[in-house]
Amino acid sequence: MPKTTKKTKLEVVENDIQELDERKREILITIIKLYLETGEPVGSRTISKLPDMGLSPATIRNEMSDLEDLGFLIKPHTSAGRIPSDKGYRLYVNNLMKEKETEIKNLKTEMTARVDKLEDMMKTLVKTIAASTNYAAMIAGPSVNNNKIKYIQLSNLEDKKVLAVAVAEGNVVKTRIVEFDKIIDAKEILDLNQSLNDILSGIKVSELKSEKISNSINALKKSKNEILTLVDGIAESFEEKDNADNIWTYGSNNFFKYKEFEESGNVKDLVETFEKKQDLLKLVDKVNEENTETGLRVYIGEESSVNAMKDCSVVTANCDFGNGMRGTIGVVGPKRMDYEKVLKTIKSTMLNISKELDN
Repeated sequence: MPKTTKKTKLEVVENDIQELDERKREILITIIKLYLETGEPVGSRTISKLPDMGLSPATIRNEMSDLEDLGFLIKPHTSAGRIPSDKGYRLYVNNLMKEKETEIKNLKTEMTARVDKLEDMMKTLVKTIAASTNYAAMIAGPSVNNNKIKYIQLSNLEDKKVLAVAVAEGNVVKTRIVEFDKIIDAKEILDLNQSLNDILSGIKVSELKSEKISNSINALKKSKNEILTLVDGIAESFEEKDNADNIWTYGSNNFFKYKEFEESGNVKDLVETFEKKQDLLKLVDKVNEENTETGLRVYIGEESSVNAMKDCSVVTANCDFGNGMRGTIGVVGPKRMDYEKVLKTIKSTMLNISKELDN
């Protein structure tokens, strides 16, 4: 006799979910949404009054009774209405996950194409700037620090792990697996998801670890530790990329054209600075910290705070990549650089970025 494989509880639930017709699914999801909003059992008359439902209270009562028999709804003793069971929550979470997974997959495809286009554009533009000015050039790619969080989506994984997906303006998608010291059930996932979106929706990425968010979490009546763990994980997902990989440089060989660098013996340090890029990161941070709208600055000598550039002038400006994302252009040359030409080149580059992104 062939050996039968015992189905897990989750597989049994999945089979039951597949057998539900469209009307029962719609009524069940409506009940769960209303219950999440009010915390009160939901009756047939309440559902029948909703726009686009188009069903009588009697028909809805029959469907609710079937859903109760199937284990998707529970009827409290003191009420004529119903509330979702764990099985009902599972259907709702699966349905929600399917919708969001499709949306996130589309966003990632769109972002991959956009990133590829941006990288190709950066490589071309930084070469153009260096060739036009005869100086060394850099472009720091778009930062998402000023982008606002659009929404958070949580999904249960195995054991005690939860997948957090954060979508920010510009359709920037970040994912993070967060591990807890206990199993998070479907109802808790929904509650955490709602609390996270209430707190983080519309918040800038740079504010994720701010006192404002800490205060909002402390004001919660429950799940403070879980929410804090999730927020920390989401914040870290935005910080994971090595920003040095987000800087494109070209033209460091131009340093050899100027005798003051040869005479000072500083050429090697300048070239190394452009190759390793860590000091360029500090320069970009300095520009961003000054928080001017254009980022247009001229740093002469030690004003740049980069030791290798103590004999240089550095001209910087912010460039707009759309959807709240901003990058930085920089030109590095001798103090006797042609400032007017450099500023014109930077202006032209910014116009080219705008035209490229509009195409």
